[in-house]
Amino acid sequence: MRVALPGAPNVPVAALRLFSVFRAIDISVDRSTDVSATSYQSVRQEFWNTRSTPHRKSARPYHRRLAAVYASLIGPGQRVLELGCGTGDLLASLQPSFGVGVDFSDATINTASARHPELSFVAADAHSFEIDAEFDVIILSDLVNDLWDVQGVLERVRGMCAPETRVILNFFNRLWQGPLHFARWLGLARPLLRQNWLSTQDMYNLLGLAGFEVVTHRREALMPAPLGPLSTLMNRYAVNFWPFSKVALTSFLVARPFGTPPLKPEASVSVIVPARNESGNIEAIIERTPQMGSKTEVIFVEGNSTDDTHLVIQRALTSPGREHVSLLRQPGVGKGDAVRHGFAHATGDILMILDADMTVAPEELPRFYRAITEGTGEFINGVRLVYPMEREAMRTLNFLGNKAFSIAFSWLLRQPVKDTLCGTKVLTRRSYEVIAANRSYFGDFDPFGDFDLLFGAAHANLKIVDLPIRYRDRTYGTTNIDRWRHGILLLRMSAFAARKLRFT
Repeated sequence: MRVALPGAPNVPVAALRLFSVFRAIDISVDRSTDVSATSYQSVRQEFWNTRSTPHRKSARPYHRRLAAVYASLIGPGQRVLELGCGTGDLLASLQPSFGVGVDFSDATINTASARHPELSFVAADAHSFEIDAEFDVIILSDLVNDLWDVQGVLERVRGMCAPETRVILNFFNRLWQGPLHFARWLGLARPLLRQNWLSTQDMYNLLGLAGFEVVTHRREALMPAPLGPLSTLMNRYAVNFWPFSKVALTSFLVARPFGTPPLKPEASVSVIVPARNESGNIEAIIERTPQMGSKTEVIFVEGNSTDDTHLVIQRALTSPGREHVSLLRQPGVGKGDAVRHGFAHATGDILMILDADMTVAPEELPRFYRAITEGTGEFINGVRLVYPMEREAMRTLNFLGNKAFSIAFSWLLRQPVKDTLCGTKVLTRRSYEVIAANRSYFGDFDPFGDFDLLFGAAHANLKIVDLPIRYRDRTYGTTNIDRWRHGILLLRMSAFAARKLRFT
């Protein structure tokens, strides 16, 4: 079944109530040659038609936990489609600007429409459903356990995705098969028909077959029973650590479509160069920064230098052939402020940061360009800790500190990040705008700018990819990093991020 939405995806919320007309349509499973599949769906449709009421009291803590996790992954005001929406409570809790719920139970859809008239609900089978709209997020919550053909549904979902769409699903842990069966036998849990008990590896494989790449994986709901503070302790904190994480009730996967690059090869580029006391490197940066895509602009953001950096950049702009180079005066302090100021004035489709100390050579930038335009990742993070460094590039304590923080941040972000403080980071303008729009979630507390971007990318479910580079000796000036003072600040930021990204 294909549903056409007039004017989608910018349909006013009030107009979405027009979807009620689709409830009268007879939905048939397009698998008429497979008698077993048709019978399987018919039995389940009848089963769920008799269970169209909201969740019983004993199950509410689990569903509240699901809602909290989904809210941490999906900010309000997005375009959200939920397959297997039930009574629509999860979808409504996310406060979408454009929300559509799909379920094959007519009775359940009627209940959902009555409970949440501001949203739109369609009676349809996920195996045959199509829609003429684009969504930021597509949800399958506790659905894959109940499907006849998980791969087939995921392939259908893949056809509804834009390159930036995120598919988020959760499914039961196989270790809970026995306990849940026993709880249902005791009457403590809602009866269910026979389920698909899928491992995390099974779901990775099925998503890959359907054209998706997993971005992050997390386990949740260690204590689904209503036990007050103990449930909070177990569900918010203990579940993040081994061995508790292994026995959580449900697994969450965030996936993105792959194979469709988000940008055209001729995308334009803005290279932001924060420059404080770096006058000896200015000419080399201008001369050695390669042209990429249709246009490459270089934006120096001078940061209250005590040497003649500002004057040197001004003089460089007067030379012929420098029309692509510009100069900004940083309004505040810190590299993070300089980067944000530069991004605000950039015109490119792709935004790059290049430190003015030249420890990362400008000639490395085309690698970042290819990685972002080919869709390898959405946030390309430079890594200095793979190749051998030049002798004076990084002091031993700094090296050890970077190694320690890479382990901590990989755990925090749920994605492997080998080097947190490499200044070279690349992302699309669209991705940066998403990060900037949600900056209030973390606040403006990062003087470096690296963590503001890394935390924001993880919160936006962007695919972070490490790109190894050769780290070189500084040939002019001295570092602006104070290892002890800034190290303590990094610890404070890590603790803050843990509360926002892990202990939600």
